[in-house]
This record gives sequence, C-alpha cells and structure tokens, in this order.
Amino acid sequence: MTEIEANAIAARHADVFHRPLMERLRGVIIITAIALYMVFAWWFFAIGQVISNGNWDIAGSYLADWVSYEIRPDIEYDGDALDVSFPRFSPLGSDPRPEWLTTETAMVERRVAASAAAGNATGGATSGAGFLGSLDAEPAKKEDGGFLGAMAPSSTTTESPATEAEAAPQAPATMREEAVVSADISFGGDTHIRVQPGFVTVTHRGETLELDIEERVSVNARGPLPEWASQRAPGAKVIVRFGFAGRAEIEDDEVKVRRRFIGWENFFFDTRSPYWDMSAGEVLGTIFFGDRIEADRSNLSLAWNNFVNNADWQHGDVWLKLLQTIVMAFAGTVLASMLAFPLAFAAARNIMPNRVVNQVLKRFFDFLRSVDMLIWALFFTRAFGPGPLAGISAIFFTDTGTFGKLYSEALENIDDKQREGVRSVGAAPASVQRYGVVPQVLPVFLSQALYFWESNTRSATIIGAVGAGGIGLKLWEAMRTNQDWENVAYMVILILLVVFVFDNISNLLRQRLIGRQP
Repeated sequence: MTEIEANAIAARHADVFHRPLMERLRGVIIITAIALYMVFAWWFFAIGQVISNGNWDIAGSYLADWVSYEIRPDIEYDGDALDVSFPRFSPLGSDPRPEWLTTETAMVERRVAASAAAGNATGGATSGAGFLGSLDAEPAKKEDGGFLGAMAPSSTTTESPATEAEAAPQAPATMREEAVVSADISFGGDTHIRVQPGFVTVTHRGETLELDIEERVSVNARGPLPEWASQRAPGAKVIVRFGFAGRAEIEDDEVKVRRRFIGWENFFFDTRSPYWDMSAGEVLGTIFFGDRIEADRSNLSLAWNNFVNNADWQHGDVWLKLLQTIVMAFAGTVLASMLAFPLAFAAARNIMPNRVVNQVLKRFFDFLRSVDMLIWALFFTRAFGPGPLAGISAIFFTDTGTFGKLYSEALENIDDKQREGVRSVGAAPASVQRYGVVPQVLPVFLSQALYFWESNTRSATIIGAVGAGGIGLKLWEAMRTNQDWENVAYMVILILLVVFVFDNISNLLRQRLIGRQP
C-alpha cells in the first residue's frame, strides 16, 4: 500500500484515524477515575486500619464452630487435689468420661470445717437436743411459778460446759480422702496438657512449656513462652492455642480446656433420648427389631419424637419457622401483586388519560418503595407485635410499590395495534383491556411476581431478625448466644436449600409463561 492510498483511506475514515483527544483518552480517564475512587474509599472507610485491627483468630474460631463443636472441661485447684467438672448441658451427657481426659487419684489430706468433720466422724447422728429442747425419756417435772415455770434471777444463771464449747471458735480439721491429683488432656498427636496441683505442663510441636501455679495469686512460666502461648502480663493467665484441635486458658485458680471435634454433636438425638450414643446400626436395629422402649408407642414413633424435639437442635421448631418464612414470602407477594395489578392500569398514561390520577398513584408507589422492607418490618412489629403478620405486612407494602411501578411501565410500553384492533370491532372498554392489553403483559407480570416471590424468601429471613417472625428470628437468637454457630450453619443451609428449590421452580414457571420449553 502506497502513502497516497493510506492517506486516501484515512481521509475516507476520518472518525477512526483522527478521533478527538478526549475520545482517545476516554479509556485512560475512566481507569484513572476508578483507581482514584478506590483509593478514596480505602482512606474514607479506613479499610487498612480495619484489616490490621481485625481479630482474625476469633473470626477463624467462629468459622470453625460452623462445622465443629467443643467439649469444655474445667479443672479447678483445690489445695493438694483437683476438681474436674463439665458444663451442666455437656454434649457428653450427665456423666462425661472422655477417653482423651485421664485422671489419677490418691489419698490426700484436705482441710475442712470442724463441724463437718465432726458430722462425718459421728456418722451424721443427731444430738439429743431437738427443736423444742432436750428430748429426755422422762417428762419434765412441773414447777411452780406460772405458765412458763420458775424464773431464776439472771445473776444465778450459768452456761453449761457444752454450750461454752459450742460457742468457742473451732479450728479447721483435716481429713484423708481419695481425690484427683493429676489430669492429662490429649489434643491429638504429641499435644497434651498435664495438670497437677501447683504445676502445669504443656507439650506441643515438640516444645514443652512448664508453668508454676501459685493458687489464686499468679501463673509463672519457667523460661520464655513458645509462639503458640501468650500472656498479657507477668503472673496473668496463659493462653495456649493448638489450632483447630482447641485451646486452653491456664489461670491461677483453674484450667479451662476447649477441645474441638469435627461434626455436629447430638444432631439426631440429645442426651435425654434412649437412642443417644447409639450407632446408626444400633438405632435401626432397635427401631425395627428391638423390644418397645415405651409401652404406649412404637420405637419408630419414639425415635421420630426424640429427633423432632431434640433440645439441642430443635428441629421441629426450626422447620416450623422456616415454613413461616415461606408462607410470609408467598402471602406478601400474592397480596401485593393482586393490589398492584388494578392500580397499575390507573397509573399508566396510555390506559388512564387522567394525569392527576397517574401522578398520584405513581407517587404513592414511590412512597411505598422508598421505605425499605426492614423499616416497614420494624413499624409493623411495633403495631402488631412480633410474628408472621408483621412480616407479611412489610413484604406487602414494599412489593406493592415495586409491582405498581414495574406493571405501569410495562403497560405504557405495550403495542397499541392489538388494542386498536379490538376497539375497532366495537368492543367495550373493559373488553379492550381484557383482550388487547392483558395478553401482552400477563406473562411479564407473572414472571416478575415469581422472581419477587423467590427474592422475598430471602428477604423474609432478614426481616424476621427484627421480630417479624420466621426463621430469621431463630437465626438471630442463635447468633446472639455467640456459642451456637453450628445451629446457625444448620439454619443457613436450610435457607440455601429452600432458595435453591424456589429458584428452580420460579425459572421453570417463567420459561413456560414466555412460551419457551426448559
């Protein structure tokens, strides 16, 4: 190609080869503007400071709680002995004896109150002095001096030796009894903690940490702390972390152990169920081939009742609240679409020529949409009290405004030829709308309603957290405890499954409405 030909092509396509400067720099300007905005947002919201100050250890623990559970024994120092205890509602039941926690016992001397020692020494026998005084075999002799007997002068009254002995302070006594003197907690592998009165040894990753315990005074390490241990101040408690396996807090009066295990504890049966701690095979064998556990019901009925009314997971209540959420979304969406349908015809300019009516209805729709669904939920929760009615009302008000806007805009964009054709044969105004307008917009209306029904299933979960009923309130209650994150994960999975199912149903129905096979 010669220079003359190239110049000729450039002359014919001047808009390509000789673009204005701003048009040539448009891409660079847009990229620069986006970069500057991101820098401004980073500074304005102090994102760097938030990230640096974030407690990622706690965040990791919360995430781990979604798929695991903790066993929390406490080992308290009691002189030359130890007291090992578990929480009242431990996942291991009323008498926990985990294999990973072993103890050693020995005879030790313990200081107790003298009265308790005396009671133990006498075998708990009662004294001769009852509630009304001495219980002698012979009745008391009646003396002169009135209804209450003779009243001796106070100067002659003397205390008995027994009374004086009881009034005198008694020194603590010592007793010998069998007690726990050592506890060993295994966290898997070479990681374990050995607790003894006045001394704790922690082994992890081939390193050993030795701690001297001065009861109710201080915790002192023998040597520097390894990287997996921390202590805020000399003498303060020492926290040792073993990753997913758990952690422990070694204090001057006790050792708090947090041993973590993968899975959801007692998901099917709680510790009160006769099926608790059975394997799947044992449960099935008991249900179908075992003798009746309760005479008035079958083993299958008992198993189902124990599962639904599981005190730890509350399956029945969770399912009921999830059903409430679905009903809230369905009822609110249906009611909103039913009200918005006729109002949209009055708001459309090409259907209702009255401009005042058009503007009033459109501003009414704007008002309903401008107030967020969560705000409506708070309002109706105050009006009706907590429950599904508040949630249905919030969805109804918000979606009425949204549907009214979408429906009226769809009506304003219809093809007038079909309507004119129906009008040309002398049809009544109602028939013109029925046969000339509705067939054009009905698939769009239903498709939008189905989409919002699916969306409202998720929204109903959020508004439930402010008291509008449904599973959202249950979810918020579990999150507030800061301990039941596995229950949170369970409910989130149920919500995801419901949204997935309704999303597929909505897509299937929308495809059929617009005449396209799935």
